[in-house]
Amino acid sequence: MGSRSRVALSAILLGGIVAGTIDIGAACLINGHDVVFILQTIAGGLLGRRSHSGGVPTALLGLALQELMGILIAAIWAMAAATLPFLRRRWLAGGLAYGVVIFFVMNYVVVPLSAWKHHPHFSAYSFAANMTAMLLFGLIVAWFASRQSERA
Repeated sequence: MGSRSRVALSAILLGGIVAGTIDIGAACLINGHDVVFILQTIAGGLLGRRSHSGGVPTALLGLALQELMGILIAAIWAMAAATLPFLRRRWLAGGLAYGVVIFFVMNYVVVPLSAWKHHPHFSAYSFAANMTAMLLFGLIVAWFASRQSERA
């Protein structure tokens, strides 16, 4: 693996894991639940309602799913930024736009297709809070990707 590939992989892993981890904290704050409950809810994307009775193993599954999703989201951004260099130069605007995309994909594609089969219904507060969390997610991913060109 070349130096450029290692830097790109580093940006994807760091961006995805940092954004995914901060997103767990944001979900705790937004929903007023502890980390284990949030992670079990994430695992519920595969397991449905029984995820909340699975204890620590289910929470660990949720953590793995969250971090893998964060890495996937970061990888998609990194591929787009490699193809469209202006995304690295304008990472702030691009990251915010990507956060909006992440919000809509997660809420209107991923969650409804999950075992939860849940369709979002938002209050003004939950919409603003969840959108803010996804804007932050997009910014973190974009920032790490923008730095890869400087390190390469």
